[in-house]
Amino acid sequence: MNEKHRQRRAAFDREQGIAVAQALFHQHGFDAVSLSDLTAAMDIKPPSFYAAYGSKAELFERALHRYAEENSLPLDTLLAADLPPAHALTSLLLAAAKQYASDSTLRGCLITEGMRADDPVARGMAEKLAAAGILRIRRYLDHVCPQDAQALADYVLITLRGLSSAACSGLSRKRIRDAAQIASNAICATLERPNVEI
Repeated sequence: MNEKHRQRRAAFDREQGIAVAQALFHQHGFDAVSLSDLTAAMDIKPPSFYAAYGSKAELFERALHRYAEENSLPLDTLLAADLPPAHALTSLLLAAAKQYASDSTLRGCLITEGMRADDPVARGMAEKLAAAGILRIRRYLDHVCPQDAQALADYVLITLRGLSSAACSGLSRKRIRDAAQIASNAICATLERPNVEI
């Protein structure tokens, strides 16, 4: 075939590559996604991959940040300082339940599940990104119910991680939402009994 008639290959889109990787990491987890999985999905060779992203872990970090920008729960709205804690925490858990089970393939929270990675570098990246959300929840609770802030923060975080894990395991949307509602009821009951040790 004459050279000028050959179809030129489209230029590689790095941002699209991050989106592709994000979906793979979200669906399968960091540890289960190989370099060959990534290059095959992006239709590039390993040298091009390394030139574009440096390493699998560095690409994972970019995917985490992309996920955070597009999918993080709106904590500033859900945990507004003027909202009573029972209302705010219920809204937070129900919003998480809805989001974690909203997609039939990309279930759970990519950042939360990233914290379970066997790879210490990837796990550290997810933990670092999650820290901001954890701090936001704790600051809200320090403001509205300082006496029980630590215990409530721990309970909320444990519940959020459990909801994410349940979504990843395939639990139905209704069951995840029901579990979030029960957890919210427990929080409300605790807040109504401030003198009861929790």
